[in-house]
Amino acid sequence: MKVVAIVGSIRKNSFNLQLAKHIQARYADQFELEILDLAPIPMYNQDIELDTPHEVLDFKAKVKAADAVLWVTPEYNSTIPGVLGNAIDWMSRVDKVMNGKPSMIMGASMDILGSVKAQMHLRDILFASGLNSPLLPMNEVYVGAAHTKFDENGQLTDQATIEFLDSVITNFQAWMKQFV
Repeated sequence: MKVVAIVGSIRKNSFNLQLAKHIQARYADQFELEILDLAPIPMYNQDIELDTPHEVLDFKAKVKAADAVLWVTPEYNSTIPGVLGNAIDWMSRVDKVMNGKPSMIMGASMDILGSVKAQMHLRDILFASGLNSPLLPMNEVYVGAAHTKFDENGQLTDQATIEFLDSVITNFQAWMKQFV
C-alpha cells in the first residue's frame, strides 16, 4: 500500500512533521509512506489552473498515485493552516485528485487538545464536492502537549501515544482493504 502524508506545517521542526516521520519509520514494513512538501506549491490562482505550475503537477501526481492520504495537521487560529488550505484548493480543481481517495487525519499541538478544531474543519473540507474523500471513522488521533512527547531529536518517546498509534494504524490498514 502506498500512502502520502500531507503535513500542514512547513516549519523545519514541526511536531506534525515529526509525527509523520514516526509513522513513516515505524510502519515502513507495512506500507510505503511518502511525506509531501507543501513549501514549493504556489498560491492557488484560478487564472493559472489550466497552465498549472510543475510543482503543483508533481504534487497532484503523487496524491493521485497513492492509495490513501494521511493528513497531519497543526491548528492555527482554531482551524487548518493556510498552506494546507492552499494545497487542498489545488487538489479540488480541474482533475480533482482527491475524489474518492480514502484519508486519515491526525495532528499534534503544544495545546492539550492536539488540533481538535483543525481536524474537525478538515473533516468538513474533505467531504466537499471537489474532494469527496472517505475518512477512517472513529480513530481520531490528537497528540496534545506534543512538546512533552517528542525528544530533542524529534523522536516520539511517549509510550502511550506510540501504543495508541499502533492500534489506529492497524485499524487504518484493515479499513483500507476495501479501497485497494
